Amino acid sequence: MDVDEIFKVPKFSSSGLGNKRKLPPNPSPELLRKLRAEEESAQPPTKRPKSVTMEEVDDEDSSMSVDRADFAPGGDADYFEEEDDEGRFFGGGLTSEQKEILNIFDRAGGEGIQDEGEEELSLASIRRLLLKLERAVNKNQDQRSKYPDDPTKFIDSEADLDSAIKSLLPLAQAPTLAYSELVRSGSLALLIGLFTHENLDIVLDVVEVLHELTDEDAGEDVEDASAEETEEALKLLIDALVENSIFELLVDNLGRLNETEESDRVGVFHILGIFENILGLNPELAAEMITKTKILPWLLNRVQAKAHDENRGYAAELLSILLQNSPPNRLAFAKADGVETVLKVLSQYRLRDPVDADETEFMENVFDALCSALSEQSIKQQFLAAEGPDLMILMMKGKLQSKSRAIKTLDHAMSGPDGSPVCAAFIEALGLKTLFSAFMGKNKKGKTGPVLPPSEDVGHVLGILASLFTHLESDSTDRLRLLAKFVENNYEKADKLMDIREAAVARLKATDAEIEAEKRELEDDDDDILSDEDVVYLRRLDGGLFTLQTVDYLLAWIVMEDDGIRVHVLQMLGRKNLSLQDIVSTLRIYHDNVDDTTSTESADQGPSQREILFNLIASLDPSSSDQ
Repeated sequence: MDVDEIFKVPKFSSSGLGNKRKLPPNPSPELLRKLRAEEESAQPPTKRPKSVTMEEVDDEDSSMSVDRADFAPGGDADYFEEEDDEGRFFGGGLTSEQKEILNIFDRAGGEGIQDEGEEELSLASIRRLLLKLERAVNKNQDQRSKYPDDPTKFIDSEADLDSAIKSLLPLAQAPTLAYSELVRSGSLALLIGLFTHENLDIVLDVVEVLHELTDEDAGEDVEDASAEETEEALKLLIDALVENSIFELLVDNLGRLNETEESDRVGVFHILGIFENILGLNPELAAEMITKTKILPWLLNRVQAKAHDENRGYAAELLSILLQNSPPNRLAFAKADGVETVLKVLSQYRLRDPVDADETEFMENVFDALCSALSEQSIKQQFLAAEGPDLMILMMKGKLQSKSRAIKTLDHAMSGPDGSPVCAAFIEALGLKTLFSAFMGKNKKGKTGPVLPPSEDVGHVLGILASLFTHLESDSTDRLRLLAKFVENNYEKADKLMDIREAAVARLKATDAEIEAEKRELEDDDDDILSDEDVVYLRRLDGGLFTLQTVDYLLAWIVMEDDGIRVHVLQMLGRKNLSLQDIVSTLRIYHDNVDDTTSTESADQGPSQREILFNLIASLDPSSSDQ
């Protein structure tokens, strides 16, 4: 009999076409028993001898083997067939029926193992794969149009289409060879057209393939292709995807997916991955993604989910990427009430820490998205209206992971020419006590005394203090309260600034030494990047100069405004063989390199940062005002 005919089922895809994303049922035990009975009836019966002598037993007559199977313990079909070197019998633990079942599946599983996916990719094999896709698409469309109400008529063509799409996955191994052919032949447009397919499993197949093809690691194992050639192939593919409205189609299909089902959840993950892959190669497409689709409302809704999962974390990461360097996207974020949304999401971390590393990354991405958005004046106003400063101060008071991110957020909110209202709100919310507690490292105590705050926290605290001195009006009550903090407890805050300054100077000296050593090694290189002054300056900023500039900016303010602090700072400088001229030298470098671009939205710009630095230098070194 034909065993394959009995076990024939529709050629479903791995995700289960026809019955959505469910594997076809296995053959029932009754069917298998019937099959075995039919196979036995087709064979001539074996006559067993009426009697068996001892000699026949010793000769291990084959007929006796049949008898032994009848009384083998547990009906084990292999009980008398398997033995070790010492003659001990173990058996396979399977009955004859169970063993027959396994044999049937072994025979069926051995068929069709070799397929086109294992063939080494060449231009000819790639064209065969694309032709296979074209034929499968056409056949499926034809049968669906002929028999729209009878799935049994087109289910086989759907399975063939599923196989044809998945056979394109290996193309990611040879992007330089495959991608140009994929675009040139029109197969990419054909593939993208399947996003409107009635069967969602076909759509998910296409999403999986595009996620693989756009991955930044595509073709990394190909030795013949250079990184430039691979990047050029990826760019060609992504340009073609954008021309075929990939953003709109992917976002539209997000609405079709139900993440309670595993395959749909994976599909959402792949869609977000495609977005990340595209933006990683061409960040300028971020604005187009927001303006042409409804991805922003979807992301804001997704990060609000109460249960945390991988896709929620991915949504937060993509939101952060979209807002990072795109003012138009930030303004769209403001119009979508994004500030209110992310503050609600972050408020849960005022009383608890994230449960694991994945949720910690989610929290950090939401904070990063807010920090990027706070570069815009309109978003700072929304931040104030939503009582964002109050929430951040509450987080700063705690000892949870959100504390550091809250300090960073306040630094971004209070900086720039539009930060004055946030500075006033910070003082009004009694934030100075909490700020200086974090500055002095008094929130945590170790066995030997106070534990110093992380260096990143110190940098953002210095940024907040610099913004307060920049924006608070002279002789105002708020400014006097700020200045008094540097006087109390025998000028301990001023001493702390001097300690931070000393550490920053040491870092900067080490950085300058590294730069000089690299210059000597590359002095004969025409393409020496260190010959660019801007590159060297950025390197020095990262190596301690930025911290040094901020500290000296603060020291200049407090020395200028309080005589007692001035005397104390001069004494501390003298102990290190320094003077105010060292602070002036730092401020001159700061003045010469400051980016003085200001927001055109602000109604009251006030003095620019360059003007403030010029006046501070003049107050510390009167002779410089004549230059």
